[in-house]
This record gives sequence, structure tokens and C-alpha cells, in this order.
Amino acid sequence: MPSFNFGKIKKFAIDLFKNFTEDEVPGLAAQMSYFFLLALFPLLIFLVTLVGYLPIDHQALLETMSGLVPADSMALIESNLEQVVDSSGGGLLSVGIIGTLWSASNGIKAIMQSLNKAYDVEENRSFLVGRLIAILLLISMLILIIVALLLPIFGRAIGIYVFSFFDASDRFIDIWNTLRWVISSSIFFIVFMYLYRLAPNAKVHLKDVIYGALFATIGWQLVSFGFSFYVNNFGNYSATYGSLGGVIILMFWFYLSGIIIITGGEINALTARYRGRINKKDKRKLNKSKKLPDKERTSDNKREASDHALMVRKEHHLVKQKRQKNKKK
Repeated sequence: MPSFNFGKIKKFAIDLFKNFTEDEVPGLAAQMSYFFLLALFPLLIFLVTLVGYLPIDHQALLETMSGLVPADSMALIESNLEQVVDSSGGGLLSVGIIGTLWSASNGIKAIMQSLNKAYDVEENRSFLVGRLIAILLLISMLILIIVALLLPIFGRAIGIYVFSFFDASDRFIDIWNTLRWVISSSIFFIVFMYLYRLAPNAKVHLKDVIYGALFATIGWQLVSFGFSFYVNNFGNYSATYGSLGGVIILMFWFYLSGIIIITGGEINALTARYRGRINKKDKRKLNKSKKLPDKERTSDNKREASDHALMVRKEHHLVKQKRQKNKKK
């Protein structure tokens, strides 16, 4: 991003809005929300089953999520999750791993596609390589997200332990209660930096993803808390959609989250262009080349080749005529 003066910030905002519309960010976010919904329950089943192997109450994990997810959607998640957990046996973890890796990696693939569009590059990595990158991104992101979600739950216990071990003052506990939320947000910031750095099929510099990751971290938390507050206090989706109200709310939350994530990628791509690391977009040329069928492209190439050959023959004929005139003289 350029230096902070109003003129450059205004130009950056205008260019960002232009790329936002040209890259069809809302449509890509809708695609991502579909894959996120498919991945949600395998992911939660995996998390709850994994938590069962740790000295952690899975209700505490769900209570932490309830601060971000609207109440109707949270009720839908809890009811379906309890049914699955109660009716499943010891193989739940392995099933959860398989379902999560496949379904959620589709969500990561959708993010990769949207970021490729932001950087104006094509996905030329093979299916196997692309899927492997998506799964590795997913696993590493899950680990960091689990830590970020569990830190608020066990943060106070950790603070009390440190307080007693170092014989710190009571003031330390109050500071730590605030600091653990800051650390949790910092982990999400690292997750977004990691995602924006590795997901696109382009060479991305680490310092070019800072602004987008910061926007995604703050924006996602504000949108999540704000949307949850609105739905819980003012919205009445159940009256409109009936029993599907929870699903609709969840889809819309995923949709807003997708817009935030993709917009963060657009900010990073535009920052890289401003710094001269990648070429500026030529959408008109790009769209024109995409619309041409292969046959038209082939015929155009043949036409250009024949025109070039004709010019060469004319030049050769002119040179030959000049030589003949010189001989007569």
C-alpha cells in the first residue's frame, strides 16, 4: 500500500472497488459459502472427537463459538452435532478426518481460485498438487484455529498458574484476561498471512500480505460479532424461512466471511501492483482472449502468418526490381 496520504488512499480505494466488481467477489464468496457449509459438520465432528482425547469439555468449545455464530445457527449446530456424536462409535475420528479433509479442502480450493483471480493468474498446478496444497493449508490452519479458540477457554487457568508460579500481583490476572484475546486475534492474523502467502499460484512476498491479513482479521471478527448481535436482537429469520432459518443464517454468515477473506486477497494483490511486483491488470485484453474460441484463435494466428508472408514477398519483389533497374543503368 502506498504512503498514507488522502489522494493515494482514495486512488487505492477506487482501484480496490474496481477489482472487487471485475473479479466478481460476491459470486466467488457465494461459491465459498457453499463449500464451507458442506465442510462445517465434518469439521465440528472432528474437533469434538479430538477434544474428547484431551481434558477439555466440548461444551466449552461450543460456548466460545457461540460468541461468533448467531443463536439460531448455533442451536442447529449443537443439535445435529449431539445426534451424530451420540450415535457414533470409536471410528468417528477417522471418519471425521476423511470427511473434513475432503470437504473442507474444497473450501480452500475455492479460496485459491479467488486469490488466483485477484492476482490475474491461472491455476496450472496439477489436480493432485492443488489438492495436496489445499489439504496442507487446511491442516495447518485447523491447528492454529483450534489454539485460537481454546486460548480464551484456558487462558484464565494459564494466567492463574503463571500468577502463582511467579508470585505476580493481582493486576497481572486482569492484564492477562485482556491479553489472551489479543493473542487469539494474533493467531488468526498469522492464519490469514499464511493463507494469502501460499494459496495463490503466484510468487507472493510476505510483507505484501500484511494489510490484507490485518483487514481480514479485524473485518471477520467485526462482521461475525456484528451479524451475530443483529440476528440475536433484531433479525427474525425463523419467521421468514421457518425451520430453515438456522441454515439460511449460517449460509449468510459464511457468505459475509467469504467476502472479507477474498477482499483481503484483493488488497494484497493491489498492494503488490502498487509496489511493482506484479503487472497491472488489463481486463479488457484478458476478457477478449478468454471469449475467443480455439478455432478463432487458430484462424487469427494463420491470418497473421499469411499477412506477414505477403509483406515479406512484396519486400523481396521490390528489392528485385531495384536490382534490375541498377543493372540496366
